[in-house]
Amino acid sequence: MNQYGSYQRESACIVGLSERQVRRIVKRVRAEGEAGLIHRSRGRPSNRGIPHWLREDVIRLYRRNYLGFGPTLASEKLLERDEIRISRETLRKWLIEECLWQRRRKRRKHRRWRERKGCFGEMVQVDGSHHDWLEGRGPELVLMAYIDDATSTVFARFYEYEGTFPAMDSLLAYITCYGIPQSVYLDKHTTYKSTGKLTIEEELAGIMEPKSQFERALDELGVKVIHCNSPQAKGRIERLFGTFQDRVIKEMRLRDIKSKEEANRFLEEYLPVYNQRFGVSPAKEVNLHRKPKGIDLDRILSIRTERALRGDFTIAHNKQLYQIENTPPNTRVKSVVVEERIDGRMYITYNRLKLKYRKIDARPSKPKEQKLLKRRKTYIPPRDHPWRRSNRTIFRSMQHEGENKPCLVNTK
Repeated sequence: MNQYGSYQRESACIVGLSERQVRRIVKRVRAEGEAGLIHRSRGRPSNRGIPHWLREDVIRLYRRNYLGFGPTLASEKLLERDEIRISRETLRKWLIEECLWQRRRKRRKHRRWRERKGCFGEMVQVDGSHHDWLEGRGPELVLMAYIDDATSTVFARFYEYEGTFPAMDSLLAYITCYGIPQSVYLDKHTTYKSTGKLTIEEELAGIMEPKSQFERALDELGVKVIHCNSPQAKGRIERLFGTFQDRVIKEMRLRDIKSKEEANRFLEEYLPVYNQRFGVSPAKEVNLHRKPKGIDLDRILSIRTERALRGDFTIAHNKQLYQIENTPPNTRVKSVVVEERIDGRMYITYNRLKLKYRKIDARPSKPKEQKLLKRRKTYIPPRDHPWRRSNRTIFRSMQHEGENKPCLVNTK
């Protein structure tokens, strides 16, 4: 018995089992032969296996409510809305077996990785995404998004188009929420980079290149503007748009959002949760955003246009005439600046002094000149005119040999 015990002890060390388990196996082999080595759970359902009815319920819910959702987002919604906890990989396997999902493997071109900025507010990437965000339930909108390079903190709002006013309004909302960033990373869209040419006055002033209204506003705020040359250079915000076009669209579909106002209210609730979940801790716990103390944001974030002041103290702007009612005394004003604010107000200023003006609704009509009907004079050619030369060639019809033939005759 001691000899058998030493053999079993050595066998247990070799196969990595306890001595008691080895004794059980030896006992089953003596009683059943080689069949005693087969595990008792073979052919039986696992005690930790997912019931078949639960899989059927999940597939039915996916077809009805989450068709088109990715496995990760669908598993989150099943837990949040239906209180069903399923891992994303299990759900991915089920969806592939039901032909409701396909593996997506993308081969990406290798690009050099750029390290994140160290501090929050050091650089913010800005761009607009044109997409059918409401999936036909409402108008097509543009998502103006801001993402911090150090922390991936996201700020976004929906607008009807991508232009100067939406860009300035979104920047105002971002500054109100976080502050003025150190630098902004942009593409070369005409809203962010001017395509015009320098005027003679700008060249004489030493300006190297023309600035768009948005660039001018950022320059006055002390924000450094960086333009990228390719979408891959601002990959962080491009990937954000890919994520939002998957997640945000489906979230708004579940809430049946149909307008821009409802979509912006949804973002106010959604973005704090998104930032808390997907945000990244910065390398340095320093916030470089500046508070806009003593800065007139309404004046800076406006479209400014210089207009010539006419002799009758009127200016023309957007095909409309305006009468200036007061000008600085003892000053010869040649031009004024028209400021169009985000809220729709308009100011006319001269050296930051606001001038009073009124809109001219109707232009004075010019009196119509009555055209007198003149009798047309008959043209009489002079004697030395070629028509009256002495040698003329005329055509006459003469009868020659019984036939009518034209004959050329010179007459003096």
